[in-house]
Amino acid sequence: MLWLCGDARLPTGFPRSVLSCFSLSSIIVVVATRILVIEDDADLRALLRMILEDEDFDVVEAADGTSGVAQADDSIDLVLLDIKLPDIGGFDVCRQLRARSGIPIVIVTAQIDAHDVVAGLSAGADDYVTKPFIPKVLVARIRALLRRVHANTDDAGRLRCGDLEISPREGFAARAGVNLQLTKTEFRLLCDMAEHQGRVFSRELLLQRVWGYDYAGDGRLVDSHIRRLRTKIEADPANPTRIVTVRGLGYKFLCQ
Repeated sequence: MLWLCGDARLPTGFPRSVLSCFSLSSIIVVVATRILVIEDDADLRALLRMILEDEDFDVVEAADGTSGVAQADDSIDLVLLDIKLPDIGGFDVCRQLRARSGIPIVIVTAQIDAHDVVAGLSAGADDYVTKPFIPKVLVARIRALLRRVHANTDDAGRLRCGDLEISPREGFAARAGVNLQLTKTEFRLLCDMAEHQGRVFSRELLLQRVWGYDYAGDGRLVDSHIRRLRTKIEADPANPTRIVTVRGLGYKFLCQ
């Protein structure tokens, strides 16, 4: 696809990490956010392309997991992943993508299948949408995820808690001197809670602050990310001392 702004042309393959216009020798070039849609249903792929392109996203399509993994390069800003694929299962695709990068992933699942939601989030997905989906809700979730991925955290210094070190400014966390492999959502969740030690966060509040939701969301999204985060920062995830549950209220971070 060629994006035009004035008389300028942006060739296919040009990095598309941020939606913006910038000046290059007095020529204005448009760079669109690029979304990879991995979906085996041709009709649904066409519908998703229409919805996303109508919102000024650039869309790349993959009809199966193998081609989807191959196309998920550095030019992709977000992956929309169906979990029912003909070759590699969607959960395996999610794990492969997550193993090599922190690219934002939104899974698409059946409306009533709670198992798929939990399994997808455990595999490393950042969020999910259910079929049949409402286009405005899908777009809102994608934009909220992209906003928090690109959120500016330069105003915070390093945080230390025992053997745990967190640097919002530099975008890393380490435990006992070893860098932790965190997704962008896990990192933002950890930063937000660690910067407010002792404060109780309800699931609803975390959905607003970390996921950017301004409407009711699913608390399982928070619970799944908390479980994954505990496996990375706790000495004993089954008996957490840093991110603790406050029964009936939510979670809080303690410096132990």
